[in-house]
Amino acid sequence: MQDILAKLRYLPLSAQKVRLVVDLVRGKDAVEAQEILRFVHKRSAEPVRKLLASAVSNAEQNFGISRDDLYVASIFADEAPTRRWRRFGARGRFKPILRRTSHVTVILRERAN
Repeated sequence: MQDILAKLRYLPLSAQKVRLVVDLVRGKDAVEAQEILRFVHKRSAEPVRKLLASAVSNAEQNFGISRDDLYVASIFADEAPTRRWRRFGARGRFKPILRRTSHVTVILRERAN
C-alpha cells in the first residue's frame, strides 16, 4: 500500500487554530474531505484544502491512483518557529507579540477494495 505525503510549511496561523479544521477531515475520503473544507468558515480551511488537492494530484500524476480510491489516513498540524514581535508598553516595559506559524502534513492512502 502506497502512502502519498504532502507538506505545507510555515503556514502563518497557529497550530491550535489549524487543528480545529484538520480534525474535521481525518479518516474521510479525499473527495469528501475537499468538499467539507470548501464550506468551513475558518481561515485555515483554504490552505488545508489546497494542500489536500495537491496530495490528490500527486497521487494521480505520480502513482496513477484514482482520486475516488484515496482517503485521508493521517493529517496533523505541528508548531513551526514563532516570530517574536516588539511592542513597548507603559514605563518602558517590553510586551512581546508572538506570531505563530505551523507545519501541516497530510498522508493519503489507497482504500483496499
